[in-house]
Amino acid sequence: MALFDMPLPALREYRPDLDEPSDLDDFWAETIEEARQGPALLSVEAVDNGLTLIESFDVTFAGHGSTPVRAWFDRPAGATGDLPVVVEYLGYGGGRGEPHERIMWAAAGYAHLLMDSRGQGGTGSRGSTADPVGSGPAVPGMMTRGIASPHTSYLTRLLTDAARAVDTARALPGVDGRVVLTGNSQGGGLALGAAGLVPDVQGLLTNVPFLAHMRRAVDLVDTEPYQEIVRFLSVHRDQEEEVFRTLSYVDVMHLGRRAAAPALFSVGLRDTTCPPSSVFAAYNHYGSASGATPPKEIVVYPFNGHEGGGAQHQRLILDRLRELLG
Repeated sequence: MALFDMPLPALREYRPDLDEPSDLDDFWAETIEEARQGPALLSVEAVDNGLTLIESFDVTFAGHGSTPVRAWFDRPAGATGDLPVVVEYLGYGGGRGEPHERIMWAAAGYAHLLMDSRGQGGTGSRGSTADPVGSGPAVPGMMTRGIASPHTSYLTRLLTDAARAVDTARALPGVDGRVVLTGNSQGGGLALGAAGLVPDVQGLLTNVPFLAHMRRAVDLVDTEPYQEIVRFLSVHRDQEEEVFRTLSYVDVMHLGRRAAAPALFSVGLRDTTCPPSSVFAAYNHYGSASGATPPKEIVVYPFNGHEGGGAQHQRLILDRLRELLG
């Protein structure tokens, strides 16, 4: 893919006007408070992962509406002290898979909580979490489910689950209360949103994040999953205003403004799934409404698309995690 978005110098200065709803903070305070009415952690069961150096647990926690969300929890086998937790979120369509699939964080010496994405997991790695909430008319996929209102939006439920995963990470046995959030694509967007919803985390490592500056992304790229919104509006032509109003509540550019943790972003300048300007918009606005000035950095991959920096970037974030947590 050729370069298609703004030139890099313009991207570094790109701070679009915000379309935050006036009750954004009240909406999310009420939503998270309601989700926290009961204990986050519902069950922790040891599982045989076939590995000798990492131990795994099947975790269930209470997400949005107190519905159960599944996760894998890993620790280095034989670790005796309490450990910080890396909370990881998944890319669009994927599920948590099998307990031996994602072992990098535990192999590096950290505890690791991998959150399943409700209603997803039908492609790539399988999922284990249902989304029992009904939906009005929607196109295939998750983006337009319940999109008539932020109260019914699928993305509200998913972001609430992401925030509750932080609560769960702090309630697990053998942890020390420190949490760093990470993920790629949808997972990067959920990590960014959760950093705004639970701003006392210790760090954010977000890679090519999805769900940021969504109005521009919808207008700029013709790829999935943003095309789900286009297809919906091509039929429901009279709902443009309410659709983008709903998306303004779950746009992680807005939520990330409330974050206070040190952050590392990554972006591919040829990314036609999450266009560079959407990532830079979130990065440039990051922390601006938190009352703090969190340190932040964005790593640019000029010749890469949605894969970003791949394994090379993984090595970089391992170094950054060591700096954050010691």
